[in-house]
Amino acid sequence: MAKTPAKQHKQPGIEAEMHPAPEYIKDSYTGSQKLKNKVALVTGGDSGIGRSVSIHFAREGADLAIVYLNEDVDAKETKRLIEAEGRKCILIKGDVSKAAFCKKAVTITVQKLGKLNILVNNAGMQFPQKDPKAIDEKQLDLTFRTNIYAYFHFANEALEYMAEGDSIINTTSVTAYRSSPNLIDYSSTKGAITSFTRSLATNLAEKKIRVNAVAPGPVWTPLIVATFDEKKIREFGSETAMKRAGQPSEVGPAYVFLASEDSSFITGQVIHINGGEVVNG
Repeated sequence: MAKTPAKQHKQPGIEAEMHPAPEYIKDSYTGSQKLKNKVALVTGGDSGIGRSVSIHFAREGADLAIVYLNEDVDAKETKRLIEAEGRKCILIKGDVSKAAFCKKAVTITVQKLGKLNILVNNAGMQFPQKDPKAIDEKQLDLTFRTNIYAYFHFANEALEYMAEGDSIINTTSVTAYRSSPNLIDYSSTKGAITSFTRSLATNLAEKKIRVNAVAPGPVWTPLIVATFDEKKIREFGSETAMKRAGQPSEVGPAYVFLASEDSSFITGQVIHINGGEVVNG
């Protein structure tokens, strides 16, 4: 990046205001109908990794339900991009930290798109704090309700409609596998997501519904410019072996793989996309 991108001051951040803009799909990516006529629900699907996943899914033949908090401009642009791929897209605005909304979003998806084959739990928030004592009850509650409670709520409701061959994909993080001293509550939720993925996978194995996760390292998304200071933004990604942050376009194809029959013998696993960071577990 030639210069430090401007910091934003409200989560989850606006992709339309990011400079440089994230790359959501590579020009060279050619779909092959791996998800033909599937229906996917993606939380946090308006921007960042969620947008990338959604557009990759559309290029592979899926229709999309995009759940987002309040970023109307980003959501409408993602809808436009999905429809440009010749697929249907509905936008569902609301707060995933509320259990009632999670249930409502799944119901709307099935009512408007006819079914639900793929759930991508992706929405998340983070509030960096150097002092653990600064993580008050309000922050702790919001972080857990958004980052892991919502995954439970969406999965439980989606399973009412899912059948053999369908799949759930959760977004965890490299922070679940290595120290993240300024993101203690956030990394704790990501560790919970990893365990949730493994346990739900074995629980659903007999039903032949697969559950996997993706653990991104530093990826250039609106959440980064909305939560970190200018110094962190300037240095973002430099700690990786590849000495750079990833682009959403480098993460999205992993979700296609996990959602498709190509990964039919994979469940309870985590794909690490982190520029070469060494992780355990």
